[in-house]
Amino acid sequence: MADEDLLQKVHGLEDLDLAALLCLISREHCIVSTEADELDNLIEELRLVASDTFDLKSAVVDCTPSTTLDDLAASIQLPPPTPQPQLHPQTPRTPSASPLRRRGTTDSSTYFRGNNAATASTPATATTPPQIANVILAKNLDHAPKDVQIQCLELLRTRRILTRTSVQTAPKQFLFVAVLESNGAGRLVSHLNDLFYVSHWHDPEDGFAHLEEADGADDDDKRGGETASLDSASSVVRRSFAESTPMVTGTPRQGVNRSRSRQNSKREEQVIADDKSFSHSSTRSSAFPSITKSDIASLAQLARQVNLDVDVLRYQMNIVSFLRMHRAVAPAGGGVTPQATKHFDQLSKCLAALHGLDYVTPSLVGLAAKKVYPHRIRIVTPEKERSMQWGSQLAAVEALLDGVDAEYVIEDVLGMVDAPL
Repeated sequence: MADEDLLQKVHGLEDLDLAALLCLISREHCIVSTEADELDNLIEELRLVASDTFDLKSAVVDCTPSTTLDDLAASIQLPPPTPQPQLHPQTPRTPSASPLRRRGTTDSSTYFRGNNAATASTPATATTPPQIANVILAKNLDHAPKDVQIQCLELLRTRRILTRTSVQTAPKQFLFVAVLESNGAGRLVSHLNDLFYVSHWHDPEDGFAHLEEADGADDDDKRGGETASLDSASSVVRRSFAESTPMVTGTPRQGVNRSRSRQNSKREEQVIADDKSFSHSSTRSSAFPSITKSDIASLAQLARQVNLDVDVLRYQMNIVSFLRMHRAVAPAGGGVTPQATKHFDQLSKCLAALHGLDYVTPSLVGLAAKKVYPHRIRIVTPEKERSMQWGSQLAAVEALLDGVDAEYVIEDVLGMVDAPL
């Protein structure tokens, strides 16, 4: 069982943070959808989730129908680090001539010292190899061509990508998020869509917590800067005329006093600015909990140790069977694949670990079904509905399937299958 501090951090996460955490625990990937007008805000929110919550670097791939494989390979890489400029380059010293050396000959030590100095003054030209970002946000992946989606499928399966010049390997902490519009998962390649672990719909009315917190922090920075400037102006020491007038009998030290007063005022300004920056940084860092790599590894270990009772396992398999046989689901499974069943079982155990349990409950199974199957289930067309084989009228079938979606099918199945007591 996880310790209380870790569980408290997990319970303080937002919904997008939890979706990313579940994927990182299982080393899988996810789909996040929202309204078309809020895609840009969702991208920024996910970037803040990666950096603030998990301390991971992210890259955004803006997919269009004209996106190529080279564009994909270049977009998922992190920008190369900027080289540090050499402030004080070394200059070779010219040694003095030895009185014992013959005229017209070259000293061997002078030759080697000159070559070493020239080598030391030459900057290093070795460049670091490109690295794949820890978190890849594929915006409008369903708009990308089929070959680009297949390349993404290869990246998710093998955790590496083949470019024209090299083979790049994904880091150990790796998460691929397909950021789509509503109903965008239906336009993905079927094998790629089946490989995604979970799907999550983010309602814009729920807001973007990290983005709003960052905007509020920027406003606080501006107000804090104005307040700091006013405080620093009020903290300037103004010497009176009597204090600034030197005594006739003493040695005049007017310049020293002025320099000391300026130093004191600058020191006070620095102290005020440091106090304000420290209080602001501590407030911002404590707004959302931070999940470390050791926390993720600990939760993954706990998820592998979760027990599954035979009655709960039967409940899982009944849900899978009822989903495949539902009359609104397309023939041949309609997305209820063996890969989905594997993810279904895996997510149930991960949810138990996040709740501090070492066993799976029926309620966690139902919650896992609502996250694993919505982007997979395909609704049958009225012409291919099962009852049409026995003489049902097309108009009646169309009226029956009107408004039926994947969420409705899942809720209907959960209502039909009896949960174990």
